[in-house]
Amino acid sequence: MPPHEITAATAGSWTLGDRTVRRMGFGTMRITADPDADRAIRVLRRAVELGVDHLDTAAFYVSPDGTLNVGSGPARYAPELIRAALAPYPDDLFIATKVGFAYDPATGLREETSPAGLRAQVEENLRRLGRDHLDLVNLRIVKRPGRDSVAESFAALAALRDAGLIRHLGLSNVRLDHLDEAQAIAPVVCVQNSYALDNRGDQDALLRECGARGIAYVPFFALAGARREAGAAAEHPAAVHAVARAHGATPHQVRLAWTLHQGPHVLAIPGTGDPEHVAQNVAAGALRLTAGELAALG
Repeated sequence: MPPHEITAATAGSWTLGDRTVRRMGFGTMRITADPDADRAIRVLRRAVELGVDHLDTAAFYVSPDGTLNVGSGPARYAPELIRAALAPYPDDLFIATKVGFAYDPATGLREETSPAGLRAQVEENLRRLGRDHLDLVNLRIVKRPGRDSVAESFAALAALRDAGLIRHLGLSNVRLDHLDEAQAIAPVVCVQNSYALDNRGDQDALLRECGARGIAYVPFFALAGARREAGAAAEHPAAVHAVARAHGATPHQVRLAWTLHQGPHVLAIPGTGDPEHVAQNVAAGALRLTAGELAALG
């Protein structure tokens, strides 16, 4: 990639509810893996220095155990690391959190979507972040066709929004019928689903529909793909390598650029525990792919 100032602003911006954020954000799940909390703090501060103003987190992002099931030492919660790194928070920082799973050191991670359980998770996120409200809460579900209605859970979050604990609502790991169901209850500002260049599943239609409705589509595992929690893919299709060579970029930067090229409403939230990788990820927002390159990537 040609030399330029590395800034998240090059990725463009999108409006989430009443807030405009840069489309290159940062996901915080992986910052918990390193027992050195100071390294996580450096990563977060580096992201903000580079203009990232949209963080994605959850109270169940914790190591050891938690979603990654790695690490050693005392528990490290992503929201607490955010608080240690960035509080008092910049006025323009937008923090998206996620509920639907609860973590207990004694029993581990469990699905929890009851109204009482969701309220407890919202309060936990508030406490660990040290905030009096949450900018955005995504309801994360487990898909079980025929018995996975989001109505009761989303209505519970809408009530917490009406009470002032939450500003905006979103959905995670959902289908179009879930989006329809939720929108009948309260506004939905984003859908956060698994989506990657070579692991798209059936998401293309939902991505387009979100764009038509003015809803942000926020892929997770954009770099990891089918490897999911295992981390960024080490192998890449030949077309990815070819585009990377043409731009003097890394294959991971091409993957992120491809993600952003899927629509102006698509936001990227790559995560890493390495300060150098933060800069590389943010720089990918400046990579402009041609129509021919996008066609070759598929």
